Amino acid sequence: MQAAGEPPNPQPSLSGDHRIQDGDFVVLKREDVFKAVQVQRRKKVTFEKQWFYLDNVIGHSYGSTFEVTSGGNLQLKKKTEAPTAETKEAGTDNRNIIDDGKSQKLTQDDIKALKDKGIKGEEIVQQLIENSTTFRDKTEFAQDKYIKKKKKKYEAIITILKPSTRILSIMYYAREPGKINHMRYDTLAQMLTLGNIRAGNKMLVMETCSGLVLGAVMERMGGFGSIIQLYPGDGPVRAATACFGFPKSFLSGLYEFPLNKVDSLLNGTFSAEMLSSEPKDRSLVEENNGAFEEKQASEQANEDCRAGAPDGSHPEEQDKMEISPDPQYKESKERGNRKDYIQEKQRRQEEQRKRRVEAAALLSERNADGLIVASRFHPTPLLLSLLDFVAPSRPFVVYCQYKEPLLECYTKLRERGGVINLRLSETWLRNYQVLPDRSHPKLLMSGGGGYLLSGFTVVLDNLRADPILKSNTSMLDSHEMEQPTAKKQKCTESSLPCNS
Repeated sequence: MQAAGEPPNPQPSLSGDHRIQDGDFVVLKREDVFKAVQVQRRKKVTFEKQWFYLDNVIGHSYGSTFEVTSGGNLQLKKKTEAPTAETKEAGTDNRNIIDDGKSQKLTQDDIKALKDKGIKGEEIVQQLIENSTTFRDKTEFAQDKYIKKKKKKYEAIITILKPSTRILSIMYYAREPGKINHMRYDTLAQMLTLGNIRAGNKMLVMETCSGLVLGAVMERMGGFGSIIQLYPGDGPVRAATACFGFPKSFLSGLYEFPLNKVDSLLNGTFSAEMLSSEPKDRSLVEENNGAFEEKQASEQANEDCRAGAPDGSHPEEQDKMEISPDPQYKESKERGNRKDYIQEKQRRQEEQRKRRVEAAALLSERNADGLIVASRFHPTPLLLSLLDFVAPSRPFVVYCQYKEPLLECYTKLRERGGVINLRLSETWLRNYQVLPDRSHPKLLMSGGGGYLLSGFTVVLDNLRADPILKSNTSMLDSHEMEQPTAKKQKCTESSLPCNS
């Protein structure tokens, strides 16, 4: 948070932050379904069996509601007043209503014809209500349920939302929970709280949740501080992080470091050459192999064309062959484009290498302000290795979908020492429906959102290394040993008369 007297910190993207711009990442919402997309002109977007273009949303504020019209265009929807209770005619109960499929006068062909004419979904719903013979006999609750069901089917109402941690976590948990290791949004909120994520921190993040946890930490820190992401494999996966649409200023404090180089960093055998040799050689090999294969393919294609062409070719075909550009010119142009691509790739790899060297320097300081682990791997070896980079009196949080790996990790940490306030927890979530005279827990609820192991780091007992502290410790031990001896003698002397 920012104090009242301090001037606001300038951010390059906050000038039109409340307006949707071309190239922004947004979240589409329809009922309880979400989807993250990037706003691009004349790009077809498919969402809930509807396709449309996002050209008309540019310039509007976040939270605006649009309706899909004919041709895939979005039209801004104005707020309409709900009908008052006086205009509604409702029955007392539904006992006389028979669901025989004959209560609706409009057929599917009639509804399709209305759609083809370009009639809006709101008008179609109104005609369905007017042509229903049993609508006025239903109770008020049944009428609301009927209208809600028909609006969901025929009205294509899209709301444009600004991406946030809560919205994206709900979206991933509902659509693709396996990509985030079945981490529920309330569990992610607990991780951010227990990890004490705030601006100015130096955080370590090891996650395999498509970058959702990383994006949540970046959003909480607000572009201030540094984040070191430890990743397995060839590179980090940041699909969910890209959906946040962070400005470039947020990425300046983001570093990455391969997980397979952590042991060498702990042992002191890490060097910058371990990150510099492979990418360049690999790109050169790819360039040479690609050029050779491309030349072979072009030669083979030319031979096939010559073999397939008959002797008496038509004049039109000969003119086309003469007009076609020189294959050597085309080949040299493609080779030049590929060479530029390879050079750009090498430049990016060199930048990545420099950033990883900087990340190694930050890790070598071993003064991180916190550690977040949320991966599909076993948490025990990860946590025991990464805790050495965390400063004392700092929090750490480990997420796992199952309880048993965290129980083993809990036992290993107790044996190792150097941690306090260990806590293994599971959050419990239940959604409620809040409506007049109908507030109750929902029938369906989540079975589990994963488990969290949290605690704080402390300094390990390394007194043996310091001779001064060792001498003081020996004096304290000798003093403590004298007290039980004196008490024992006193007890023995006092008990002699009793025995005699």
